[in-house]
Amino acid sequence: MQKYQLMATAAAGIEALVGKELRRLGYDTQVENGRVRYQGDMKDILTTNLWLRTADRVKIIVGEFTARTFDELFEQTKALPWESFLPVDAEFPVEGRSHHSQLHNVPSVQAIVKKAIVQRLSEVYHRRTRLPETGALYPLEVAINKDQVMLTLDTTGDSLFKRGYRRNKGARH
Repeated sequence: MQKYQLMATAAAGIEALVGKELRRLGYDTQVENGRVRYQGDMKDILTTNLWLRTADRVKIIVGEFTARTFDELFEQTKALPWESFLPVDAEFPVEGRSHHSQLHNVPSVQAIVKKAIVQRLSEVYHRRTRLPETGALYPLEVAINKDQVMLTLDTTGDSLFKRGYRRNKGARH
């Protein structure tokens, strides 16, 4: 099975707890601010989405690189193997954030990433018309911090804390 670089996101301050949960599940981890990195295959993605109690989301890290210009962002995004993650009919909205980076215009960053992925998929799937985006949802995120770009695919859907065991937040008066 294919191995993926994975990341479990968490609220600031509890990433150590997420790391501890992952280690109890048998994963080697690297704890960072707001996230824990680990490796796994599709079964591991399902397992961690099911059993992590303190994480918010489980994401596949599709790629990481440095980009200081929109051209660098476009070319390096396009070079990633998106066809390994997205089928021809995938609906893939791109969310973004940027912090202390030369590429600080988030709507432009999102548009460039989307355009690069569309071009890559159009070439791979031999599409001359627009990609239909009528299939399953594949939420993507581009996060840039100090010119370091991370592109991720969310495998979780609704946040993990919304597992249905609690109907409402807080006390009702």
